Amino acid sequence: MPDVEWSTDDLAALPAWTLVQAYHAVAQGFGEIFAEHRLTPVQFGVLAQLAATPGLTQSQLARRVLIRPQSMGELIGTLVERGLLERHGPGGRGRPVPVTLTDQGRRTLASAGDSVRAFNQPSALGMSADEAATLNALLHKLIGSRQT
Repeated sequence: MPDVEWSTDDLAALPAWTLVQAYHAVAQGFGEIFAEHRLTPVQFGVLAQLAATPGLTQSQLARRVLIRPQSMGELIGTLVERGLLERHGPGGRGRPVPVTLTDQGRRTLASAGDSVRAFNQPSALGMSADEAATLNALLHKLIGSRQT
């Protein structure tokens, strides 16, 4: 069987491959932003989700930030130790425990959020407002199609 020939045009025509390339470009910028605030992207996601919906449980948070529930326990423990989150209730196996932001968590999220919003400005992304809105809608459509 002959080798498949690939050209740069062939690669550029693959939307998912282009998405991977865009991810790397964006992830570097986000990495720098989150490092300034001593957060990871997932930690930022947890803080933002709790600001939007206070009192989520570990399993609800895991689904919203797209990580395994087993990984969420350690992540929340780290944020609790840093004083950014607090758990409410005794917990235990099978018992959901609501999690909320502390005042320090809200301040950290506000500071990081300002940087994230600036990074997401259409002009910072090299796009018009309409292009950024279209891209966002298409990405949400892609995410929805993969969650079935």
